[in-house]
Amino acid sequence: MSKNRILKLLKKLHKWPAIIIAFFAILFAFSGIIMNHRQFFSPVDVSRKLLPPNYTYKNWNLAAVRGSVQTGENEILIYGNIGIWKSKDGFNSFDDFNHGFPKGIDNRKIYSVIQFNNTLFAGTQLGLYKREPGKNWQKTELSIEGRIADLGLKNDTLLVLTRHYLLKSANGTDFTITQLPEPVGYERKTGLFNTFWELHSGELFGLTGKLIVDLLGAVTIFLSVTGLLHFFFPKIISRRKKKAKEVSTYVSAKKTNLHWHNVIGYVFVLFLVINTFSGMHLRPPLLIAIANKQVGIIPGTHMDSPNPWFDKLRRVQWDEDSKQYIFSTSEGFYFAEEPLAKKLQPAFSQPPVSVMGCNVLKPVGNGIYLVGSFSGMFLWNIETGDVADFFTQQRYVEPDGLQSPIGANMAAGFVERNNSAFWFDYNSGVQEIGQSSSNYSFPEMPEEIRKASPMSLWNFSLELHTGRVFEHLIGPFYILIVPIAGICILVVLISGFLLWWKVYRKIS
Repeated sequence: MSKNRILKLLKKLHKWPAIIIAFFAILFAFSGIIMNHRQFFSPVDVSRKLLPPNYTYKNWNLAAVRGSVQTGENEILIYGNIGIWKSKDGFNSFDDFNHGFPKGIDNRKIYSVIQFNNTLFAGTQLGLYKREPGKNWQKTELSIEGRIADLGLKNDTLLVLTRHYLLKSANGTDFTITQLPEPVGYERKTGLFNTFWELHSGELFGLTGKLIVDLLGAVTIFLSVTGLLHFFFPKIISRRKKKAKEVSTYVSAKKTNLHWHNVIGYVFVLFLVINTFSGMHLRPPLLIAIANKQVGIIPGTHMDSPNPWFDKLRRVQWDEDSKQYIFSTSEGFYFAEEPLAKKLQPAFSQPPVSVMGCNVLKPVGNGIYLVGSFSGMFLWNIETGDVADFFTQQRYVEPDGLQSPIGANMAAGFVERNNSAFWFDYNSGVQEIGQSSSNYSFPEMPEEIRKASPMSLWNFSLELHTGRVFEHLIGPFYILIVPIAGICILVVLISGFLLWWKVYRKIS
């Protein structure tokens, strides 16, 4: 192929995919910058009335409810993405129980609520809160900041699990921090998904890395806008010439625009390629290839911690019958005995849990636990290791090869009330488990709760960043937006660099 043909091909590869994908590139960039600063944007919400219909709460879906806690004979709290709501009459009516949390729905994204010594504790996205009788929620200052993954009880001890450590308290005020021992057969590795996630956000290199990725977002917007201007400038100039109008200003602007488009492009092209490649693998279908892969920890990065459980802890449960802890982690389930001095033992047989984490971990008696995640719901006997699909009652057999991180039943939460039990599917909402002796059904979601539960700006940005916001238009094919956009962006970046190298390098 001649040099001229190669250049023509490169120009086409750089031009047309760029025009098609520019809108998405700008959306990805803006949303990515917001996602990189969750706490800063946490007070900002987006009304669900402004969003597509599939973002309207229906039948308590969209992880509205994660769990419940009985606080009195006829009083129960439900909690989840809607915050915390109290009912005194069997869910026929609800009272807002969120007073004291900071402004913004993201600040009342609740992972766990527990009652300890007549005081309520709530584990939230941005820290631990407590509520004493007759008072509002108050932030409990811990020496460790960040998300509270789970709360639990071990006899007369409060358990607080962060993504990194286990905290214990005998009075709900003073906490001791425990770094869990490494597991049996431990290797200093982490999930490839986690590595790509932190690389894509820049968190892998701390605040500096996040600011660099913010800069890459700004660069993406700049290149998209200047690229579109370069496409439209000739048309504008041609029209002005036909009307015998002055064009020298536009010609000069076109030249300046192209110069800076090229300069900024070749300076940042390698960083943009790496960022795009890592982002493509954080969504299906490419996610399937990396979901269960382990890689070495990159020295000197945010993940290079002496703590073997850094950013890996998800749920905790003290099993009184077997006198041991059960930890759900990003690398599976582990058992540990007091005083947490010996290496943690991996469960020799365990149910599948989606890469998004374990949402239900509930003892149901005789050493059996109900385990739910976006991979489904399973009954797990921790003594024998037997695992059965909760819905089919069939024994679970791990499939060969790659498997989707999302199952047919996306378990987002679980609630009990008297003799009734309900599980919450992320998409379809509340479902009754079995036939209750009281013939009780879960009520419709009150309009009061809908109105008080907007979407956080961070979550809206996530929906934009993953392409899910377009699901109402193209259905399940929305999952192809990220990989197709990623491929187009890579083609545009690589062809643009080659064009600069062959044509504009000497001119610049």
